[in-house]
Amino acid sequence: QVQVVESGGGLVQPGGSLRLSCAVSRSRFTINAMGWYRQAPGKQRELVAENINAGGTNYANNVKGRFTISRDSARNTAYLQMNSLKPEDTAVYFCYAAYSDYVASVEGRSWGQGTQVTVSS
Repeated sequence: QVQVVESGGGLVQPGGSLRLSCAVSRSRFTINAMGWYRQAPGKQRELVAENINAGGTNYANNVKGRFTISRDSARNTAYLQMNSLKPEDTAVYFCYAAYSDYVASVEGRSWGQGTQVTVSS
């Protein structure tokens, strides 16, 4: 099945930057979309950014202008460049990949295990 693995989280000072990576392992699957959610303590999980093959890119309002999502040419890796980080960006960041298996007529969404981003001085 599709495996999703995030990396790049860590501790950074306010105003700093981090780049998250999300790699998808698959052979016969088509990755239709990839994106990032985050969940902070005491808060609901929220969409941060996503890139949909047929639908473009979406960002949460509070990260527009600071975060950028991108994907490689094979469309199986996603990156989240996070600049001007704020303490309120502290959360566990989860990557997802939406996929299709046209041979088996299967569609689904796989999630990574999450990577911790902590913004603190």
